[in-house]
Amino acid sequence: MKIFTGHVIDTKMTNTATVEVERVVAHPVYKKRIRKVKKYHVHDEIGAEKGQIVHFVASKPYSKLKKWKIIEVVIDAKDKKVKAKDSKDSTQKNKNTKTAVNKKKGKKTGKK
Repeated sequence: MKIFTGHVIDTKMTNTATVEVERVVAHPVYKKRIRKVKKYHVHDEIGAEKGQIVHFVASKPYSKLKKWKIIEVVIDAKDKKVKAKDSKDSTQKNKNTKTAVNKKKGKKTGKK
């Protein structure tokens, strides 16, 4: 039984979560690595929240599209939010430094 790992992107349906699984595949001719994404409708008895990373496996068919079941939550959504706040702060700092660099180079700002 293969265990899939993905992150929950939607929990609006009753007892169902939409989980997105990302994999990297090499192009058969050019060998460039390509990111492929697939969405699964997964039976959710645990009560997973949007943003969590979960493990799920194949199970009995619950409906036409739902043939998977969540077995555990790997990373909580709260932990990801803390990391996202840190990355926003660093991007704001980078924007400020870029404007300072542009002023030093003497580029035109569009004002006359």
